[in-house]
Amino acid sequence: MKSFVAIDFETADHGHDSACAIGIVRIEGNMITDRTHYLIRPPRRDFMFTYVHGLTWDDVKDAPTFAQLWPELRRKLDGAHYLAAHNKGFDRTVLRACCENAGVEMPRAPFICTVQVSRKILDIRPATLDNVCRELRIKLKHHDPLSDANACASIVLKTMETDRPAFEEMLSGLR
Repeated sequence: MKSFVAIDFETADHGHDSACAIGIVRIEGNMITDRTHYLIRPPRRDFMFTYVHGLTWDDVKDAPTFAQLWPELRRKLDGAHYLAAHNKGFDRTVLRACCENAGVEMPRAPFICTVQVSRKILDIRPATLDNVCRELRIKLKHHDPLSDANACASIVLKTMETDRPAFEEMLSGLR
């Protein structure tokens, strides 16, 4: 079993560099070995998505910036064979923008998308995180980044239990 890390970002505004929280769940040998949540001070005080995740500038004003948090995040991501995210396009874009803004190198691990996994392997539609979790009986507090990352990790683990060959085939096509 390859190690992987499930991640989920919440953003403050429409800028991809506006991460205000991240949830990270690390899997080693089919077991969750680390669950971590960080608040992040985004580069702007504008909070357009408080109605989604409940976070405000007051919640994060004393939190580290992404650049300050990066050494810790890097340790959490190091050695992962792949990263998993529900709607990988969003989380990968946020990670890339935050890395660029911080002047650090983006992790090289490929991303797998649990939206695609849910549709193609588990045949769950709609493949929204809340619906997939309901179908798979995974506990979820939606838009809490640690809960979302945990759900994403659980989807990967349940998919491997359900159809490991199909999952391995999907992994082999990553980059």
